[in-house]
Amino acid sequence: MTRGRFIAVVGPSGVGKDSVMEALCAERPDLVRIRRVITRPSDAGGEAFEGITPALFAARAAGGDFALHWQAHGLFYGIPRDVHDVLARGQDALANLSRGMLGPAARVFPGLHVLHITATPEVLASRLAARGRESRAEIARRLARPAVTFPEGLRVSEIDNSGPLEHAVAAALEALYPERV
Repeated sequence: MTRGRFIAVVGPSGVGKDSVMEALCAERPDLVRIRRVITRPSDAGGEAFEGITPALFAARAAGGDFALHWQAHGLFYGIPRDVHDVLARGQDALANLSRGMLGPAARVFPGLHVLHITATPEVLASRLAARGRESRAEIARRLARPAVTFPEGLRVSEIDNSGPLEHAVAAALEALYPERV
């Protein structure tokens, strides 16, 4: 049996990563969305995740419960190690990942494919403002961040999510499964 691929979805906050991932899984029921473990309350909203305390996260990390784990924005994030079971079954696994973890992810998951979700600055600013979580100044700082660079040798597909969601999903499907589109 062919081993599945780990597909890392990356992009700035507000770009629509979760919407693209949800729509991809709706189009491809064989695609498995990995539920991250995060040290924030489970009712915090956003993506579906397992919320745990920092102490429990540390204990689980020490026990080898994660294929990958990292810290960002004052929180700890983990990809459960059972993702390896999904890949061994020949299924592709999809997860929201920090861009800073792509190098380690490439070492853990041979054949890693990165979907870099983008949007124009105007669209991104509008989406961030609509969420109401950040001030105008904070949004401006986000938009002023330098362009993303990726580790050498990664397979990265840029997916523009500035327009209708179905256009981004079609582009992602073409990038991931060109033989089937």
